[in-house]
Amino acid sequence: MEVKIQEQDGYMVAILSGRLDTAAVPNTERAMSPLYECDKQDIIIDCTDMSYISSGGLRIFLSVLKVAEKKGLHVYIKGISDTVRAIFAMTGFINIFEFK
Repeated sequence: MEVKIQEQDGYMVAILSGRLDTAAVPNTERAMSPLYECDKQDIIIDCTDMSYISSGGLRIFLSVLKVAEKKGLHVYIKGISDTVRAIFAMTGFINIFEFK
């Protein structure tokens, strides 16, 4: 799993590439830690190049969302594949997040 964090068009963007499986969760969580410090920018998690997400990966997304909501910010998910969308649907996360 590769994670890049960058500012883009007024958003803080996390670009994820690869499989966010259980083994990748600790490093991914550390790599996404700058998102917890966002105070004024909404967040986009770009999953265009992410092929899989485990329950641990969903937990990371949920943690980012909870911290952002406490600050009045939005978290958007962008570019999820049909496979990842099915996982979001099965877990109910499809109803929790906003999608771009």
